[in-house]
Amino acid sequence: MSAWLATKLPARVGGTALHNRNPALNSAKPVHSHIVIASRESRLALWQAEHVRSRLMELYPQSCVEILGMTTRGDQILDRPLSAIGGKGLFIKELEVAMQEGRADLAVHSMKDLPMEMPDGFVLAAISARENPCDAFVSNRFAGLDELPARALVGTSSLRREAILRAGYPQLVIRGLRGNLDTRLRKLDAGEYDAIILAAAGLIRLGLAARIRSLLTPEQSLPAPGQGVLGVEVASVRADIMALLGPLNDHESAHCVRAERAFSRALGGSCQLPLAAYAVLENGRLWLRGFIATPDGRQMVAGDLHGAPEDDESIGRRLAQRLREQGADAILEKLAVGQ
Repeated sequence: MSAWLATKLPARVGGTALHNRNPALNSAKPVHSHIVIASRESRLALWQAEHVRSRLMELYPQSCVEILGMTTRGDQILDRPLSAIGGKGLFIKELEVAMQEGRADLAVHSMKDLPMEMPDGFVLAAISARENPCDAFVSNRFAGLDELPARALVGTSSLRREAILRAGYPQLVIRGLRGNLDTRLRKLDAGEYDAIILAAAGLIRLGLAARIRSLLTPEQSLPAPGQGVLGVEVASVRADIMALLGPLNDHESAHCVRAERAFSRALGGSCQLPLAAYAVLENGRLWLRGFIATPDGRQMVAGDLHGAPEDDESIGRRLAQRLREQGADAILEKLAVGQ
């Protein structure tokens, strides 16, 4: 366990919702006979789109629901870190163009891959129940981070994970790892890395949970905002599609994700920032934990805040302000100078 991070963050109490609890409302009258979902063409992205497609077909059995697979710039440029080529928006622009042009009605995303500021003209119409939010340690030779020998090579695409690893395991070598989930696993299997860190949710959704050697608890590796959650994006003028998507929204996850994203936005959150935020609902209260760090892990400011679920975004902003008062601004200034 990373003693460094465990000392920064309060321990978690209670569990996390792993399955969608919204019942299928088969009696609902469909507004459209034909619904098109825009999706990236990676296996995980198509699984996510198919999951939403299945829910819509259960809800509106008289509708034809199709998936429009697309390749985005983020999928095409794999030789540079995401933070260096324009950020998370590269994964969604083509999907948004398809919605603007009327070729698609909605798009399905992993929430952690969505920019913290939604583009003008688009909104999040539904947020799914959360799958396992943890980071996963994946290796063919070692059972966990503590078993890795000095100079072992660990791959990750996340500045957040890089900061955590460099702070808690300075003896390891951390190297960037781009590509979809299958590409990353192939690189591990080819011997390019001793271990890689991935989101557990993606592995579970693709039936690859057996590849997980160990789960990193939030105390070891606090998740990214929205990790494990799917978001459905629509054009803001499509009130008809928003109405169709209402039953897919999981209110508990939505409160948590809104708090996480508000925290990130208040700190200028992007893929250029080693930032984490994770909220849970426990005993009717929302508990948000967050941190911001330098990529080398040498500086970190972390904290947590409790509040009423309906105050989700306010909790996120207030926690961000608290961290600013505790030194986050100095980290942000240092990161801005380095960009």
